[in-house]
Parts: sequence; C-alpha cells; structure tokens
Amino acid sequence: MIVKIEDSPYIKNCIIKISEPFGDFFIFENFVVSEIAEGVHYNWNKAKIIVTKVHEYFGSKNLELNYISNRINSYSVSAQEWESFYRENKVKINRYAIVVTSEIGEMNTVVEKHFFKNRLKKFNSLAKAIHWVQK
Repeated sequence: MIVKIEDSPYIKNCIIKISEPFGDFFIFENFVVSEIAEGVHYNWNKAKIIVTKVHEYFGSKNLELNYISNRINSYSVSAQEWESFYRENKVKINRYAIVVTSEIGEMNTVVEKHFFKNRLKKFNSLAKAIHWVQK
C-alpha cells in the first residue's frame, strides 16, 4: 500500500503544496512529490503549469531538483513528451523516483525509463524514495 505524503511524517518538512484539478504537488527543499489524480492523462501541458509555479516559488528558472511520483492513483503518463520537457524547460531533474506497488505501475515504469534521460528508479515505499533522492 502506498502512503499519501500528507499521511506521512515527511509532510512536516513540506515548504508549499500546489493543488491543481489534475493532482497535488508538494515542494520540499530539494525535491518535489507529485500525487496525480485518479484517471488523469498527465502530459506536458499539465506539467508546464507545475514547472511555472515551481519557478515562481524559487524565483529562478534554472533549478536542479529531484522528483518523486507517488502513484497513489491510477493514471496515464505521456512518457514520449519527456523530450518537450527537456527542450522547453530549465528545471534539471537529477533523480526521478517512482513509488508503485501494482504490476501495471511497474510495467509503466519500464516504458518511462526509455524516455527519461537521467536517473530513474522504482520503489515500493515513499520512505525509500525520499531516502534515495536525498543522497
């Protein structure tokens, strides 16, 4: 079972929460945790909204962050749109952790690895993912 970030002890270190109809995003000092809503098709147009808000919060367009996709819900991702992310974006993602416990989620992770240029790793717990991105 995957734990929501708000139900974890890590929430006390959250700097800001960004809520959109397509999901919630939790900004920490050196990483972001996403919890995309059930049934959403998460693509570059939605990601751009969050990237803009993260830029506004940090006051910089050249950021290096770690990203945790806490997959508490079932949704689809446009993995092929990672190219748009790299071309149009100034946020560098050093580490990308995916927290999944379902077989389908694990298969989707395999597909995403083909499109993501940096370090991507799958975890079965939020705690392990946070530990890894903070190394």
